[in-house]
Amino acid sequence: MTGNRAGTSVDSSSNPDVLVLRRGTHGMPVEAYAENLRNRLPETTVKVADTPTAERELIHETPIVTGMTFDESLLEHAEKLRLFACAYAGTGHLPLEALADRSVAVTNASGVHGPNIAEHVIGSMLAITRRFHVGERRQRRREWRHYQTHEFQGSTVTVVGLGAIGQAICERLEPFGVERLGIRHSPEKGGPVEEVFGYDDASVYEALSRTDYLVLACPLTEQTRGLIDEDAFDTLPPSTVLVNVARGPVVDTDALVAAIRRNGIRGAALDVTDPEPLPESHPLWTFENVRITPHNSGYTPRYYDRLADVVARNVTTIRETGSYRDLENQVIP
Repeated sequence: MTGNRAGTSVDSSSNPDVLVLRRGTHGMPVEAYAENLRNRLPETTVKVADTPTAERELIHETPIVTGMTFDESLLEHAEKLRLFACAYAGTGHLPLEALADRSVAVTNASGVHGPNIAEHVIGSMLAITRRFHVGERRQRRREWRHYQTHEFQGSTVTVVGLGAIGQAICERLEPFGVERLGIRHSPEKGGPVEEVFGYDDASVYEALSRTDYLVLACPLTEQTRGLIDEDAFDTLPPSTVLVNVARGPVVDTDALVAAIRRNGIRGAALDVTDPEPLPESHPLWTFENVRITPHNSGYTPRYYDRLADVVARNVTTIRETGSYRDLENQVIP
């Protein structure tokens, strides 16, 4: 691989070693991601495709492509593609079968979101526990009047999904003096919790019945879609706080609204919703004990730094071994 800091224009005389697709995330320009890669891989040609035409032309001879998503139509032009490094932790939006059929390895950004989403979850639970929204409302009214709050210590926090994000949440919970329960697809893998449950109904309902704070940090799969439904809300104690940083459809929205209306749970912090974006007329906007953020927990100014670390390590491994197998965060071998 040869050093070249070429920018975004299409240059057929110099094919890139790594191509960055044009779509960025969190309002951050994708060129900043490319620059992070160049800093870590000074002997590697990294280019950004800033138009659909540039993507089609540059991908023709490029072995490694990275980006937020991958349009299946690009495969028609990607004759030399060996690796797609997805810049998201989730890969359900990718044409995985088509990539696998072309023997293209796929990696994801698992671990990139651990610190920032974990901080968002901890902050959400503490804000609802100490009822900061009540204090903010009284401050706006310049009203000095005490109000009752709750205490986090001694409660039970159940985290659904013990991947990189779920584990980061559990590790940061350790000093708060809470009991930590985990629910994951493979409970035998354990985790930084006191007890781990599987996804079978008996296990899930046992964990929910003991829960004060329910944190959803799992991928959206057929197993988790609608996991928190009417039966789940009936099982949760009325004092439970729900925090969802997974995907909106993990929760049955109608069941959530019904639970809030009947005081079936104490409150909710929703960074994701179903539907998303949440329509202006939706009743979830109107509840005082529901805090809504616009799928923002994943934002961090260090996103591209952490992502570039993972991709650069994999590029180095490929250069040293000549193999596209056994890469960090590999989804498709």
